Amino acid sequence: MSSAPSRSSADPVDDALSAAIATVMARIVAVGAANPAVVIDGRSGAGKSSLARRLVASWPGRGRVQLVALDDLYPGWDGLAAGAEYAQETILRPHARGIMGVWQRWDWLADARAEAHAVDPSLPLIVEGAGLLTPEVARLADVSVWVDAPTPSRRMRALDRDGETYRPHWDRWARQEDAHIAQHDPASLAQVLVRVP
Repeated sequence: MSSAPSRSSADPVDDALSAAIATVMARIVAVGAANPAVVIDGRSGAGKSSLARRLVASWPGRGRVQLVALDDLYPGWDGLAAGAEYAQETILRPHARGIMGVWQRWDWLADARAEAHAVDPSLPLIVEGAGLLTPEVARLADVSVWVDAPTPSRRMRALDRDGETYRPHWDRWARQEDAHIAQHDPASLAQVLVRVP
């Protein structure tokens, strides 16, 4: 038995995300583009947002990385598919074509689109959110990631994050995730599979 200290932290979620960052960054470097598009999908509470933020902080290139979260695009609690389609059309497709993309944030209180944001096609792009990875999006992405975690862990993280606002909508949102998984099998489209405890 080795007496060397373990490199593992006391947090298995942190360990899983750290390992995932190394794998995703290797994929990004292999693409060899100055402006790769990375898409991250997974069910609510799986760790997509945490992975995306860490990826921005650890980006292997220089300069700014654009990060868009589908939480800013979904048009309400029944809008998983619509938000993903909106991201595809206003963000990912223009970026892939080398033209400026423009998306509008969804104002959940006003129940309407709000201020506009531009996506520069010359810069790297990360888009993360449940329902994102479809066959069409997989073709537009340079790197595609599916993040998975057990339901009890996901639910605990999601409700800790969003509290009572999310609790009454958990099942409603999960049904939309189920439909997305049944229709698109996003795990099979992903180049990188991330398992978070």
